[in-house]
Formats: sequence, structure tokens, C-alpha cells
Amino acid sequence: MRISLPAAFVAAVLLLDAFLHLFWLVRPAADPRALSLAVLNFDTPFTARVLVPLIVVLTVAALSTIAVSLGRGGRLVKAVTLALGAGLLARAELGLAWAFGLGTDTGTPFYWLNLLLYTPLCVVLAFATGAVLMRALSRRDGP
Repeated sequence: MRISLPAAFVAAVLLLDAFLHLFWLVRPAADPRALSLAVLNFDTPFTARVLVPLIVVLTVAALSTIAVSLGRGGRLVKAVTLALGAGLLARAELGLAWAFGLGTDTGTPFYWLNLLLYTPLCVVLAFATGAVLMRALSRRDGP
């Protein structure tokens, strides 16, 4: 059995994001405040206490998506993948609100990154995660 294209895409994006967080852990940004505002729209430290859990969560979510695609892992892995899809959908919805200027300044780097990268990517990832789950359900219910 091979990994489906949607699962490979989701896992690749999540692992790339985990790698970026690892990079920021190993080689901190020259201006962590500016990076935080551009990525999150609020000031937060890019410390091991913040980054390591994110790296772990992103990696586990990527691996669970792959496992579901391969028909492995059972209910727990499907639940993790379902939580990933729900989280991505929630982030996409928030991103749409921010894109319309609700709660964010339209002149900031975050606004433009959200509009052109974060929100569209979350929409695509949410649908891809849904496709992985639907395929897993149809495989289980099939003849």
C-alpha cells in the first residue's frame, strides 16, 4: 500500500513547518519580536519551551496522517488526524475573518502573510486531511 497524494502533501507541509520551528530553535531570528508579529500577530518568545511542543505536535500530526493513509494506527491515529483537520479548518475560518480586517491591522506583514499564504494553505490542508480520512473510512466500510 502506498501513501496517498493528499497525505503526502499534508505530511510534507507539516514536516516543513516542524523543520522551520526547529531552525528557529537552533538559530534564533535576528529580531524575534518582528518574526513573532509576522507569524502570529502577537509578541511571544521563540524559546525551547514554546518551540519544542510545536515541533512534536507537528511531527505527530504528520506521522498520523501518513499512518491513516496506509491504513494503520487504529482509532487513536484517526482521532489525531481528525483533530488536525478540525484545527486546520478553524484556523482557515479565523484567517478569513482576519483577511476581512477583523482584529488585525491590514498594513502588517501578518495580514499579507495570512491573506496570501496561511489561510489558503490551511484551506487546502483541511480538505486534503478530510480526503485522507474519507478514503480511510471508505476503505474500512468497503466490500
